[in-house]
Amino acid sequence: MLKWEFMFHEDPTPEEVRFLEDRLYDFNVAATGISDGRALAILVRGDDGNIQAGLCGHTWGRCCEIRQVWVEDSLRDQGLGSALMEAAEMEARQRGCRQILLTTHSFQAPGFYGRLGFEVVVSVPEYPEGHQHLLLRKRLT
Repeated sequence: MLKWEFMFHEDPTPEEVRFLEDRLYDFNVAATGISDGRALAILVRGDDGNIQAGLCGHTWGRCCEIRQVWVEDSLRDQGLGSALMEAAEMEARQRGCRQILLTTHSFQAPGFYGRLGFEVVVSVPEYPEGHQHLLLRKRLT
């Protein structure tokens, strides 16, 4: 019988994470024949060069997935988040995407995304405890 040694990491390196993501992408391309995956990042930097806001994700198979969106507290409620999302939508459309997907939690920004035209597709209760994990989608026509 085979034995494996499991090595647990609470802080994997970016290279380790990228390795796994690349292997999964290779598998997905082989399974679907779709090989147009491209990273997507939009960053806003202050005069000091530090990131003040941004989003990142990727496009693949005529879909855009936004994985992280963040705006520094001092810059919230000024339209920056909406502008970031609009820029991402424009780029997704230029890349031929038909929809944008993202996940959020009930305590984060589902109302914000709803105002931008996203709809809740799936709601997972009690993740984390006392809250919901939401999958949202916006169709691009």
